[in-house]
Amino acid sequence: MTDTEHEQAVGAPGPLPAVMCLCQAYLRATERAALAGARWLGRADQEAAEDSACSGMKAALDQLPINGRIVIGAGDDAVDLHVGETVGAGGQDVDLALDPLEGRGVVARGGNGAMSMIAVGDPGSLLELPQMYMRKMAVGPVARGRIDLGRPIAENIQAIADAFGRRPNDITTIVLDRPRHHDLIEEIRASGARIKLIQDGDVTASISAAIRGTNDHLAIGIGGTRQAVLAAAALRCLGGELQAQFWPTSRREIDQLGEHGIDDAQRVFTIDDLAPGETIVAATGVSNGDLLRGVRYLADSARTHSLVMCTRCNWVRFVDGIHFFARERREEVRLLGF
Repeated sequence: MTDTEHEQAVGAPGPLPAVMCLCQAYLRATERAALAGARWLGRADQEAAEDSACSGMKAALDQLPINGRIVIGAGDDAVDLHVGETVGAGGQDVDLALDPLEGRGVVARGGNGAMSMIAVGDPGSLLELPQMYMRKMAVGPVARGRIDLGRPIAENIQAIADAFGRRPNDITTIVLDRPRHHDLIEEIRASGARIKLIQDGDVTASISAAIRGTNDHLAIGIGGTRQAVLAAAALRCLGGELQAQFWPTSRREIDQLGEHGIDDAQRVFTIDDLAPGETIVAATGVSNGDLLRGVRYLADSARTHSLVMCTRCNWVRFVDGIHFFARERREEVRLLGF
């Protein structure tokens, strides 16, 4: 019996990657960003919160043995981590899609569901797209293969309900609370499904729809291309499905698509288009949400709650971390929940 056959027989995962994977090392970047960004919770300064998160993430990335090219970067107002920038101490070539503070407006208002996130792929494996809107629909593994962005929303909700063996009014959809979603929200209500309106964080919504226990089943609406790529990478790790289609608002944006080699503005993109290949995704909660707990500051330490996923290692891990601010500690290490 070979090693692989033995592992399968005893129920163990497959063999480890031939080269040591750095997936858990990327968690340091999102943890550093979250620890810095969470200091600005409720202080009504989203630019300062994002700049702090960017500085923390960049400091951690620059210590990793990588040659990382940023293909999806921080917001235009951020000082660091822009598209085209290279980070790392030198080593493995990777492409990075990142959002040091997903939901910076949430942090400024003191709201729930903000997080720091990074997706990592081999060079050329994360699609580079112009900044504009995309229509998106995301589900988890149970409803994979049942959705179609070209069909009416009521038909998609019925298909998802059938996949779960439920009725449409048992299905929860997540939608950004924006004026552009007025008609969409009315269609969802007419279908009988429940609606969870969120202020920011549509990447978080896509992940939440793909993880059992959140009681969310579908994330849908119009958001940015950056969020589409990040969500696609995460759903690849989770076995979910995402469909996305450009939503240009001007002739200039249609011309931008042509400049990026996209001739069909109506094309529907899938995970295989947006984030093909092996993928690593790490995320750390900044403020409390259904998916991740936010940063909790203690007397001489802070606690973080994170998620790291890797297709190469074939795992999804929730990580509870304690970060000490000094060598001489006055606090005990506490079990989760105490």
